[in-house]
Amino acid sequence: MYHCPVHICLVGVADGFASVAEAAKPRPSFSHHFRRLEAPDTAAMAEADALFVDVTGHDALAWVRKALEAKKPRTCIVIIAAREQIDELAPLLDHIHDIWVAPLSARELSYRFERWLDRCKRDADAWRDNQYLEATINSIPSLVWYKSKDGIHHKVNDAFCATVNKAKDDVQGRGHAYIWDVEADDPACIESERQVMESESTIVSEETVQTSDGIRLLTTYKSPLYNIDGAVMGTVGVGIDVTQERAFENEIVEKNRTLETIFTTMECGVITHSFDGSRLIGVNQAALRILGYESEESLMEHGFDMVAPSVLPEDAQRLRASIALLKNVGDSVSTEYRVRHENGDILHVLGNVKLIESDGELLFQRFLLDYTDRKLEEVQKERYQKELIHALSEDYLIVCSFNLDTGEGMPLRVSGDEMRHLDELFAGPLQLESCIGAYLESAVHEDDRATMRETLSADYLREVLAETTRTHVNYRIVRDAEMEYCQATAVRTGDWKEGHDIVLGFRSVDAQTRDEVKKRALLEEALQAANKANAAKSAFLSNMSHDIRTPMNAIVGFTTLAGSRIDQPERVREYLDKIQSSSAHLLSLINDILDMSRIESGKVSLDEQPCSLITLLDDLYSIIQAEASARQLYLTIDTGGIAHADVCCDKLRINQILLNLLGNSLKFTNPGGFIRVAVDELTGAPAGCGRYRFTVSDTGIGMAPEFVDHIFDPFERERTSTISGIQGTGLGMSITKNLVDMMHGTITVESEKDRGTTFTIELLLALDARGTQAARAQAERAARTRSHAMRGSHLLLVDDNDLNREIAITLLEDEGFTVEYAVDGQEAVDLLKASGADHFQLVLMDVQMPVMNGYEATRAVRALKDERLAHIPILAMTADAFEEDRQKALRCGMDGHLTKPIEIDKLFEALDTMLG
Repeated sequence: MYHCPVHICLVGVADGFASVAEAAKPRPSFSHHFRRLEAPDTAAMAEADALFVDVTGHDALAWVRKALEAKKPRTCIVIIAAREQIDELAPLLDHIHDIWVAPLSARELSYRFERWLDRCKRDADAWRDNQYLEATINSIPSLVWYKSKDGIHHKVNDAFCATVNKAKDDVQGRGHAYIWDVEADDPACIESERQVMESESTIVSEETVQTSDGIRLLTTYKSPLYNIDGAVMGTVGVGIDVTQERAFENEIVEKNRTLETIFTTMECGVITHSFDGSRLIGVNQAALRILGYESEESLMEHGFDMVAPSVLPEDAQRLRASIALLKNVGDSVSTEYRVRHENGDILHVLGNVKLIESDGELLFQRFLLDYTDRKLEEVQKERYQKELIHALSEDYLIVCSFNLDTGEGMPLRVSGDEMRHLDELFAGPLQLESCIGAYLESAVHEDDRATMRETLSADYLREVLAETTRTHVNYRIVRDAEMEYCQATAVRTGDWKEGHDIVLGFRSVDAQTRDEVKKRALLEEALQAANKANAAKSAFLSNMSHDIRTPMNAIVGFTTLAGSRIDQPERVREYLDKIQSSSAHLLSLINDILDMSRIESGKVSLDEQPCSLITLLDDLYSIIQAEASARQLYLTIDTGGIAHADVCCDKLRINQILLNLLGNSLKFTNPGGFIRVAVDELTGAPAGCGRYRFTVSDTGIGMAPEFVDHIFDPFERERTSTISGIQGTGLGMSITKNLVDMMHGTITVESEKDRGTTFTIELLLALDARGTQAARAQAERAARTRSHAMRGSHLLLVDDNDLNREIAITLLEDEGFTVEYAVDGQEAVDLLKASGADHFQLVLMDVQMPVMNGYEATRAVRALKDERLAHIPILAMTADAFEEDRQKALRCGMDGHLTKPIEIDKLFEALDTMLG
């Protein structure tokens, strides 16, 4: 059953011995793993289960000490040493398992190694047998002990220790008196063990043991234990503590006596009879008195057959039908019936019948209780309750009571309104399903019937009223071609655990409902407006974090790479191009975030401009590749299927769509997975347009089929342990679907659990006849013309941030400008006054600055007495990017407004306009 792998390390041994050891056949359940070492190696020896160390010709003491230091606690060490080395090893002999004296022949080495393997096998088998014994005796609830002839307990099990409330170390090695906390050993116990050892047979007996806690009764099984020579050396005992069982038996006997006394004297009648009702097994005096008979014989003579003849005929039939319902042992039924005595008295009996089994025979056991007085009280109480119900339910058109288990009910109050005909629908004994069905068909609006039928069903009411005491449902009825609002209320009564009884009421709530409808309509309009704004805001902001962090990751990553490869200009230039691409995308996102009018109104428009799809996808690759590599994913973008790359489209929105899809692929694809983007141009597009299919696929965790159906719903996320640590609002796919719809395209998804996901988008895009190359050439010509026109202008840069100033000055000086700067608005005004009207041609003004901000400085300049200086062009260059910020800048006298971070083309275009 067990398996024992043995790691054997041979240190310094000759090849001959190593070959002998490695050729030895492992014993059953064993496997060998050998390792040879030329000299002691602490790390290698620490892994071994057995060390064979040949110290002949070496420093024996040092080698053995190293072996002892490295070995595990259970490692076996065998030393091979020359005879003259044994005295040297004397201090360490107690710590090694064996020493073999060299020289040894191959046969002797084989013999010794085989004997060592046999000893390992015997030790393992002994360990296994001990495990069997310990597991067996400690898993049984009986007491187990092993005793020597002199009465000393040498081994006991856990149950024995639990019984005597002592630890094993306190019990093993002790005698009876100490273990059981008594003054002397038990003579009866000593005698029974003597008989076992003399007869050499097992003896079963019951022994009374005196303990400090009182008397214990044990059923014991004692057998002899034999020595190696066959002589009896002691006993093994198994004891079952039956103290409680005997006490229970005595208690049951006493209780039976008590029950017999109760049975004959109790007020409740008890009858036991055969399954067919022809034979009485037992009947007490109370039952005879209730039924109106003097004796059991009298009852049988008058013709008892399942039911006593004194039961009223109309009730006897119902009683027989109730008893016939009992089919299985344990089934019971309660019923009420009446009994007429010979003197004419009528008794009301509350009876219970139960099917039982005794000695293999099915019997009926019946209990009878005379509750005539209580019945009279109930009648009076019922009359009072009806009056009370009538007073309390004055506002209700119908009030009924029902039992949900049987469906039976009765009307408590029905309106006398002849127009409604309610007295006809709810007359006499009621059945919940039928009377509610008739009411629904005759009065309730057809659109509300299905809801009412479900809500007022017995199953639904049982379920709802188990959690609350009442439930309501509103509905409409049609009365004289007019709509009227009503309400049904169900209230549970009595003990819900014993029976599911309810009171069901119907009333008109027309006036209140119509008033509430008006108020609700106003509230819903306000709520829809608020929800629309919040939904747009939430949808926009949900993508903000992801869409900003993706290009930001590329910027940070490629900035780090550029810094680490500063001596590789080509690589640095490549990284800077990718940083510029990601920065442009990031800036576009920030500009959209700052456009608060879009968030508030929920309106997003498309900005279609000439664009190269290949360039768009190259930029997308630059943004995503860094994160894909960090996640150990393989990203490929295939543009081979594009015939016409130059199109007119909203590059930002297409980027946003693809980034949303790729972001999910990055999050839900495990390391080593593949992500692929492919773009194919399809046939069948109208003239001047191209039909493009974008496919984004991955080998990620996939989605369940039921989730795929809802992936484009807002806030939907699959609730699995696989994504339990991934953050998100669940709006990404909904926004993606909306953007595709805005472009009049289609998006589909295919996914298989643990196999991956594929999104397919088809868009119809207008072709750019000129091509983006022509657009770029025109931009380059404009840039060259602009640079020539602006070279030599003298500018004043006002900004309190050192980095912002450094970037701006470098960009401007590279274009041929000369630049001076000021660090706040007051310093700028002073510098302008001191320099005169012809010194500066334009001022680049920040807004948020200490001492004097940009607005205040602009107003101060415009108020100067020197007309030419007061009209110097001032261009706001600020991070305040809202439309109201631009209007504020213009109102204070600035000539233009640019936002940070600086977009070079827009900056030079503005400078060209103002300086021209």
